[in-house]
Amino acid sequence: MEVIELFKELLRFPSITPDDGGSLEFIRDYLDDFEALWFEKEGVRNLFLFRSFGPGEHLCFGGHVDVVPPGEGWESDPFEPVEREGFIYGRGAQDMKSGVAAAVQALKESSTFPGTLSLLLTSDEEGEARWGTRYVLEQLRPLGLIPDYAVVAEPTCHQQFGDLIKIGRRGSINGVIEKIGKQGHAAYPEKAINPIHKVAQVLPAMAGVDLDRGDAFFAPSKFVITDIRAGMEVTNVTPGSLKLMFNVRNSTQTDIEDVERFVRRHFDGMNYTLHLSQSAKPFLTDPNSKVVQLMDRAIKEVVGIEPKHSTAGGTSDARFFAEHGVKVVEFGVRNDRIHAPNERTHQEEVRGLYQVFRKLIELF
Repeated sequence: MEVIELFKELLRFPSITPDDGGSLEFIRDYLDDFEALWFEKEGVRNLFLFRSFGPGEHLCFGGHVDVVPPGEGWESDPFEPVEREGFIYGRGAQDMKSGVAAAVQALKESSTFPGTLSLLLTSDEEGEARWGTRYVLEQLRPLGLIPDYAVVAEPTCHQQFGDLIKIGRRGSINGVIEKIGKQGHAAYPEKAINPIHKVAQVLPAMAGVDLDRGDAFFAPSKFVITDIRAGMEVTNVTPGSLKLMFNVRNSTQTDIEDVERFVRRHFDGMNYTLHLSQSAKPFLTDPNSKVVQLMDRAIKEVVGIEPKHSTAGGTSDARFFAEHGVKVVEFGVRNDRIHAPNERTHQEEVRGLYQVFRKLIELF
């Protein structure tokens, strides 16, 4: 089986998160030279395949087989791949069964390596991601199977295949502020405490403000207000409270304590509550590390261009590798139709990704 045929087979599995749809068994059988470890928790199935060729470094390919629901607006069956003008259509074509197919095929055809090759696949990336890659890595540590390096095959490219790799990601801090006021009649504002008026006074100093200056790898951490609500949708009642929700995609220069101090500074003297949570921590892989340097070289040799390094975008499972000290990069096909109707990937991108992964393994 060659990589495009494998890619189409994977697209046929209706693997809507957290169901792998049978795709993990298929991959396990396909990589029959690899030892398989299954990790299941809370209805999530994960597969770790590894093959040791001898003592040396451990390179892991990571990814997910689960996809988001297809939604409306498809011109063809989202779980029956259709090829038109070189593009292959199907849910997960970009995010990220193209990356899974490329990694699986590259591993299938690898007969030598100075160490260990592995593949970590989850069906819980598009969901809460608690019992997927994070959980598997926690179980691998006492087994001595944490990799030295990892490549997560998420779609990363923008204008053309090969133009960008991710060497880090911003974190994500979520917050909810509840400003307590005093409900009353709008005609008697002196008898009420209007939380809208109080919050309106500090919004100009908070909304869209950069919490740091960023650096060569990260954009500034920005305080982004995502929701404000108060009142009963009537014109004659001053509300008794206001809820403000926000998100900060933070760089390595700003942490959750910095965000708390920022809020408290502006809400000083007000009656309010603050709830903060961090769904992802920022990380950066040294651009001079082996995996970054060899990925750059592999892309250059296969595609003929030098990729840019980026930390932009949302979160991915790469953050869980980084938490275990793994040097991790992300590289995959273009991402212009992820989660959209008629998701598609050009077959030449899939072949190119497979060739880059083959070259990367060879360069190690």
